[in-house]
Amino acid sequence: MEQNETPNERFKRVLAQATRALSAEPEAEVKFGGDQPSVEGAEARLPLPPRRLDNKKVAVSRGHADAAALRLAHHDEVLHRTLQPENPEGRGLFKALEDVRCDAIGANALSGVGQNLTAALERQLDEKGYRRMEDRQDVPVQDIVALMARERMTGLEPPKSAQKLVDLWRDDIEKVAGEALNALSKRDSHHDQEAFSALSRSVIDALELGDKTGDEDQSQEEDDAPPDEGESPQEDSQSKEDDQSTEGNDSSSDDDIPDFGEANEGEADMPDDPQSIDEGDPRDDPGDDAPILQRDTMKDSGEHYRAYTTEYDQVAHAEELCPADELARLRNQLDTQLESLHAVVSRLANKLHRRLLAQQNRAWQFDLDEGVLDAARLTRIVIDPFQPLSFKQEKDQEFRDTTVTLLLDNSGSMRGRPITVAAICADILARTLERCGVKVEILGFTTMAWKGGKSREQWVLDGRPKHPGRLNDLRHIIYKPAAVPWRRSRDSLGLMLKEGLLKENIDGEALIWARDRLMARPEARRIMMVISDGAPVDDTTSSANGGSYLERHLREVIAEIENKTPIELLAIGIGHDVTRFYRRAITISDVEQLGGAMMEQLAALFEDETQAAPGQRRRRA
Repeated sequence: MEQNETPNERFKRVLAQATRALSAEPEAEVKFGGDQPSVEGAEARLPLPPRRLDNKKVAVSRGHADAAALRLAHHDEVLHRTLQPENPEGRGLFKALEDVRCDAIGANALSGVGQNLTAALERQLDEKGYRRMEDRQDVPVQDIVALMARERMTGLEPPKSAQKLVDLWRDDIEKVAGEALNALSKRDSHHDQEAFSALSRSVIDALELGDKTGDEDQSQEEDDAPPDEGESPQEDSQSKEDDQSTEGNDSSSDDDIPDFGEANEGEADMPDDPQSIDEGDPRDDPGDDAPILQRDTMKDSGEHYRAYTTEYDQVAHAEELCPADELARLRNQLDTQLESLHAVVSRLANKLHRRLLAQQNRAWQFDLDEGVLDAARLTRIVIDPFQPLSFKQEKDQEFRDTTVTLLLDNSGSMRGRPITVAAICADILARTLERCGVKVEILGFTTMAWKGGKSREQWVLDGRPKHPGRLNDLRHIIYKPAAVPWRRSRDSLGLMLKEGLLKENIDGEALIWARDRLMARPEARRIMMVISDGAPVDDTTSSANGGSYLERHLREVIAEIENKTPIELLAIGIGHDVTRFYRRAITISDVEQLGGAMMEQLAALFEDETQAAPGQRRRRA
């Protein structure tokens, strides 16, 4: 034991040694920081242990260390990236199953490791709010499939906080992917990452989350090919109509496919009040074409982007969606969750504050014919009496009036720590910029429902016309208007922690909405910062219009803002590569890096503005 070592430091040292021992990597570098254990190359990063340790907290910290050690020992990141699906949903489930594989190796070999991993998993589910969730649509199906795979591979039941949600999904998942999940229990494949990846892809394909196969491509080409010789176009057309008629009258085929987006029988429908944010989960008619798990990967329809109807869209202030006392409670919850992060981000904010104030300081113009006598130049008069007097004048630095819009992704994948960190960072940034005279607007975007809302219901009633456009109801939220001071909008940011608020994300129209609000501001300079953790996702819209329909629209909107407006657009992706969409963007791997990234990006923008301004010195001719 080292001298003057605190119990917490000793625990961290022992934790690092245990990680190296379990991973069989004595040279592995173990660092502390972040929210979840992560591994990059030969480096493992573990969450900081709490200062006050009890048996439960010790088990959680050991579980984080064991999870990192097992990934160091058994996971090949290069092979993983080579074998993973291309679409985001498939990649998410593929990664979750790979994590389960690594954990299962340790849990099956050492019971103590299994207990530590279970403690860490329970903590993770608690932070995601699983104990408070009542409906299966509140949780991503990928999490449920991973828990069911863990149950088969280790014999361990799901944690109590998730047991109810797993039971709600179990029958539907077992019906379509039960056999594929059973294949994962073969322990001889657990030590073979490539073989296990093939089994994982079978699960993903059974749930219709995988990439489009070559057979499907060939089928599509055959559908597009001209009719064979001897078959007239009229006969071909009539045959297709007969097939469609047969499909429409055959209800048994739809009954065989479980609708993963459906609420259970007996559950209440969505309320008619468009301002209610606890409206339950989406309704669907029995004849729906495909389950919610099926993200359509067919080619984009190529149709110009549009909304089927905007009648049910909503733009609301935070206080309109939640009572004042509830907002105050959520704000207190926000403040108590991230005290340590608050201190770190505050230091970064103070640094940004000093840099902005430095750019607003006054400057001097020298060698003028009039103004204040420049005493520093009097020596020239002593040396040469014929030298004219030199004057100086004080002049303000050029710092244009500025508005900054923070556009926050309020999709379901941001639930938990990501949305909490985003809210607290936006809060601190707004205060900092306000002290510097910069106006700040904080906006959020999501949808009214999962898997389409009333827009989709109207489309179904209209006979499901082809290429309908956007089929979900937008919900755009104003957390803090630019004209309202921070102290009056402080509680509004707590709304992001409201259960049931975060659903789908349709980024393109959110950017248009934020752009229009920003362009209406009187300030000379306009900056928009987008915080997102994924590409646009709305199941119903993608199924009806093609898999890349929303992404194509997002690219068009970004190109228009970047090229045809004075808005300076930048984006920060949380675990998501936003550089493929935005010209000025960065990607962070850990949500803990969000505060620093926001401050640095804004500071760089303001410094670029100052450097581009004309010089302040003017020499006398």
